[in-house]
Amino acid sequence: MTRPQPGSLPTDPLIRQLVLQARRATMSRRNLLQFGGLGAASLALAACSSGGGERPQAAEDRSESDKSLIWANWPLYIDEDDEGNYPTLVRFQEETGIEVEYRVDVDDNNSYYGRVRDQLQLGQDIGADTVCLTEWIVARMIRQGYVQEFDRSNMPNTENLLPILNQADFDPDRTFSMPWQGGFAGIAWNKEALPNGIRSVTELFENPDLMGRVGVLSEMRDTIGLIMLEQGVDISGDFSAEEFTAANDVFREQVERGQIRNVKGNSYIEDLQNEDTLAAICWSGDIAALNLEAGDRWEFAIPEAGGTFWNDSFIIPIGSTKKTNVETLIDYYYRPEVAAEVAAWVNYVTPVEGAQEAARELFPDIAEDTNIFPDEEKLSQVHVFRTLTNEEESEFAEQFQSVLLGA
Repeated sequence: MTRPQPGSLPTDPLIRQLVLQARRATMSRRNLLQFGGLGAASLALAACSSGGGERPQAAEDRSESDKSLIWANWPLYIDEDDEGNYPTLVRFQEETGIEVEYRVDVDDNNSYYGRVRDQLQLGQDIGADTVCLTEWIVARMIRQGYVQEFDRSNMPNTENLLPILNQADFDPDRTFSMPWQGGFAGIAWNKEALPNGIRSVTELFENPDLMGRVGVLSEMRDTIGLIMLEQGVDISGDFSAEEFTAANDVFREQVERGQIRNVKGNSYIEDLQNEDTLAAICWSGDIAALNLEAGDRWEFAIPEAGGTFWNDSFIIPIGSTKKTNVETLIDYYYRPEVAAEVAAWVNYVTPVEGAQEAARELFPDIAEDTNIFPDEEKLSQVHVFRTLTNEEESEFAEQFQSVLLGA
């Protein structure tokens, strides 16, 4: 399959609109959690600890004799043509002879982890040789010894990893994880209803015109992260439990007094469209997609106090027997021209240095979008919510969910 050229797929406006409509109609990459709708099983998983016991051993690599792999990922998180094929993946298979079964198998970090946890504990095959999960749960899996160490000599193109992503606090030197896509959490507003904009979380919560018209995200690290930043807390640093609780108390207050109407995952987009909410804590890529689909009616901005920066990363589960095949796949997706093609479809932050230059030639309509290719100014405005300890993860999740459940 040949590479799309500028002016054709996926830059064609009609095709892009159809893709975006499909995104709205289907569960998208980020998990969906209706306000108050978290089940007890997910609650328990969110607070689970690493447990004890002997760590499983990595499976024997059989890549040399078995040229195949299974890749599990979120919905609508790879380039796709109008026939339902994945062009970059088709070319990878043709080039390497490695057959890839791509499974849209992840709809939530906790629920996916819950399905495979028992196999991981035993070092067994989980039905995927690589999976892309959000880095807070990747950190948990690394702590538990549930992922395999990369052989970076099989992945020379990973030298193209953006420097800001090269050393995660949970995985120095990216030994066990490699970013796939990322994004920002900030504030969006209806430009007609709020012509002066919203530049801070304080404005979002204290504007009387927004009483009952504010939405926030069900992702704890984004909603509480923005509140903590507003309170002057460095969410990337060694903040205290008291500082987290102070932010969660603000969240609780705004829910109880009715300023916050909804706490949701991606379905917050529907609330913005039908004007149930006029402003929201949201994800950058969603607002770009919404404006393209429904007209340029919304503005996205990083709050003055800062926004959050999250990433989903490749890992190789401990029971995979296709380690080298996966490393070959990751290396391919770290080619700048391949990364640019994926970015043109998914509209999230690509982790690959050089992808922007490739996009200027191949997909000029996205090449200067700083929500896909962030510049130094944009990166200086966002912060990664630091990795929590097992105890913190349990305590903080319980506090956050208590607000969702009305406790």
